[in-house]
Amino acid sequence: MAMTIVYEVGDKLYINLTNKCPCSCTFCIRQNGDGAYGSDSLWLDHDPSEQEVIEALEKADYKKYKEIVFCGYGEPTQRLDVLTAAAKYIKDNSDVPVRLNTNGLSDLIHNAPTARRLEGLIDTVSISLNAGTQAEYLRVTRPSFGEISYKAMQDFAKECKKYVPNTVFTVVDVIGEDEIKAAQDIADSLGIKLRVRKYEG
Repeated sequence: MAMTIVYEVGDKLYINLTNKCPCSCTFCIRQNGDGAYGSDSLWLDHDPSEQEVIEALEKADYKKYKEIVFCGYGEPTQRLDVLTAAAKYIKDNSDVPVRLNTNGLSDLIHNAPTARRLEGLIDTVSISLNAGTQAEYLRVTRPSFGEISYKAMQDFAKECKKYVPNTVFTVVDVIGEDEIKAAQDIADSLGIKLRVRKYEG
C-alpha cells in the first residue's frame, strides 16, 4: 500500500513529511487512530525524499488548493531541509499560500536558530503553545527536551515574526478557561495572535 505523503482536507492539501516528533502530547490525534480527517493511514514506512514529496504534490494537482499545509503524523521541522525545498518548489511554481503547523521546537531539534530559513517560503506559521503555564505545557506536551522547551518554543515564535508574514499561536479548547486566558496573556505579551482550536478527538 502506498504511503500517504499528501492528503486533502476540504480545500487544503496537507503534507506528511515524517512520523518523528520530540513531543508526546496527551491530545495528539496519533493516539486516536491511523489517519486524520478521513485520510488513509499517515504512518510512513520511511521519511519521503524531496523528490517523493514533489511527485506527490504534482500527482495531487497541488495548484488547485486554497492552501498547502505542512502537517502530518510528526513534526515537520524534523525534516527542515525537505520542508524548505518543497516549500520553495511550491513558491517557484504557484501562488498557493503555504502554512507550517509546528510544535515550535525546531531550534532545539537542530541545535541552531531556524526561523530565518522559513523566510519567503512560509506564509503562515502556526505554533502549538498548548498551555498558558510552563507546568501545564510540560504536563500535556511531554517534550523530550524537558523544561527548556516552553521558552524555546516562545523564542522561536518571536523569531518567526521577523521572517513569516503571519505567525500564530494555537491551543486546543479542552485545556480550560484559566489556561486559555493565561495563553492569551502570553500571546498578547509577545504580540502574536492566539487561535483556540476545537479538539479533534
